[in-house]
Amino acid sequence: MKIKVALAGNPNTGKTTIFNNLTGARQFVGNWPGVTVEKKVGFFKHNEYEVEVVDLPGIYSLSASTIDEKIARDFILNENPDLVVCVVDASNLERNLYLVVQLLEMGTNVVMDLNMVDIAESKGLKIDTEQLSKDLGIPVVKTVGHKNLGTDMLKKTMISAVRKIPTHVGCHISRSHHHHHVEAYTMVKYNPIVEKVIESLSEELKRSNVDGNARWLAVKLLEEDQYVMQELKAHLPDLEEMVISYMTKLEKDLSMDVATSIANDRYEYIKRILDRCVRKAGDRKFSRSLTDKIDSVLINRFLGLPIFLLMMLLTFKFVFTVGEPLVNFIDWGFGALGELVIRVLSSMGASPTLISFLADGVIGGVGAVLVFLPNIMLLFFAISFLEDTGYMARGAFVMDRIMRVFGLHGKSFIPMMLGFGCNVPAIMATRTLESQKDRILTILVNPLMSCSARLPIYVLFASVFFPGHTGGVVFSLYILGIVLAILMARVFKTLFFKGESPPLIMELPPYRLPQLKTILLQTWTRSKAFLIKAGTIIFAATVVVWLLSTFPLGVEYGSQESFMGMIGRSVAPILKPAGFGFWQAGVALLFGLVAKEVVVSTLGTLLGGEGSLSQVLLRYFNPVSAYAFMIMSLVYIPCIATIATIKRETNWRWTLLAVGYSLILGWGLAVVVYKLGSLIFNV
Repeated sequence: MKIKVALAGNPNTGKTTIFNNLTGARQFVGNWPGVTVEKKVGFFKHNEYEVEVVDLPGIYSLSASTIDEKIARDFILNENPDLVVCVVDASNLERNLYLVVQLLEMGTNVVMDLNMVDIAESKGLKIDTEQLSKDLGIPVVKTVGHKNLGTDMLKKTMISAVRKIPTHVGCHISRSHHHHHVEAYTMVKYNPIVEKVIESLSEELKRSNVDGNARWLAVKLLEEDQYVMQELKAHLPDLEEMVISYMTKLEKDLSMDVATSIANDRYEYIKRILDRCVRKAGDRKFSRSLTDKIDSVLINRFLGLPIFLLMMLLTFKFVFTVGEPLVNFIDWGFGALGELVIRVLSSMGASPTLISFLADGVIGGVGAVLVFLPNIMLLFFAISFLEDTGYMARGAFVMDRIMRVFGLHGKSFIPMMLGFGCNVPAIMATRTLESQKDRILTILVNPLMSCSARLPIYVLFASVFFPGHTGGVVFSLYILGIVLAILMARVFKTLFFKGESPPLIMELPPYRLPQLKTILLQTWTRSKAFLIKAGTIIFAATVVVWLLSTFPLGVEYGSQESFMGMIGRSVAPILKPAGFGFWQAGVALLFGLVAKEVVVSTLGTLLGGEGSLSQVLLRYFNPVSAYAFMIMSLVYIPCIATIATIKRETNWRWTLLAVGYSLILGWGLAVVVYKLGSLIFNV
């Protein structure tokens, strides 16, 4: 006799190991129809039964909002497997049971494989499997996949679970069949006002002779499941209007999103089961872990965002308070080195060109950037610290509610946070987003996140024009980048991408004490990349700037008559309305396309000869024009490496849009800030 079994479960539950234990060498790999997602099918024999096991993609829910969820749900709905074995992580039951509950609500024949019981026991968790089986109304089997323990028991349970069901099980919408575990449909009691609507919708579906589980279909409609809506509209032309009117009233009464309310009620149901079935060593009740307790504050819907912003502000305060004395020391060191080089080479009778190249070009240019190495190392240290504690992943969670309003997926915030380091890997990280629309949206706005290459510009100008407030000023620019990214996402969503983003479901790592060794290693790896950049790209750009400032021969170094001056004078008039219409600023921004740090090295090369760069800037800028210049540096065209990455990940159309909009937005904002600031502060 042949049996078809689907293997379901969250990612990281050991599902693949269980699949291998069940099927051994008798398995093959293909692709699911129409997609490039891998399909694994295996077989095993048990007595007279030939069992086909289909390994479904790892999923957190059955909402069908990602390709993997759609594949899993379509298979269960349309292929009618005799059984679904749901593999759960015994040490993380609360999250894992969400999928089990959804499968039971569908009316599926389920066996629960309680995997990784060894890890659960090492955490002091005692799970009463008999009570769990009784509460859920399904068989529960313990396994330790990596040791191949419990596999035989799982096979026996699978066979007996199928033998008890005389007919195929499933919930195919368009054809009827019998179901088991009818009581499972009402296992989760939702909010009374939601239950009333579920009842009304169920009755309506039954009256229209819709086949399938009416209650499950009603819940799916309230969760705004487009697949179910499309299938049922054929039977009920007025269904969409009816559901919208129900939803509008419900959201008003609940004062929250209906899908969120349904999810909350499922989790409440799960918690009640865990209270009865799980004991923590030395504890009489299932107690919340330390991570849950911390999260109840840190990702609280009201406190989460203020705490996140405070964390960022404290990060910048730390970076500049600790970094300032080190920056001043390195700055003094490069100044002294420049004077020493001039003195030694002059006494040796070296040519003025060589002296200028070393003093103005190399030391003035590369030195102007390397001065900020302590700040950059400290920023990487702080980011690595937050990542290692587990807090950084919560950023996406906290920002999800705001970002969703503006059309971005909460998960987009993870690549955006990576943009604080460098926009290139951040753009590549958008590959983790399920939707192509979300990917392109995130790529388009990612360059607005302040990468570490912009930090030297901010620190230079903020320390000169806003002494004592450096951290606050730099923090404002990082926040401005996030705000602009979110606003531009809304614009692009409206223009190019209609439709909803899928809900955010992500795994939050547990909090842990950071490992100093790990943090220092990450800090050094990232800082080394900055140093290599300073020794190659920035050095090369500095040499080009120096050459263009020196030639044609006979002109004064760095004057308007030099090639560099000619380039600068052509750009300067465009920048005049923004408050920095002198040619050196134009050249600096132009060369900043090579790498953003080159803005500082160019200013160092061109103005360093006039004295200390910090002092010279006071002659060219005032606080308002300095802030406008920092905004321009934040927003205008991304560097060449970022542009190349955007092209590689999308196409020329999106790349040209990214370059064009950022240039116009950067210039426009700088002009507005300068004009308004000049009026307000009367400068």
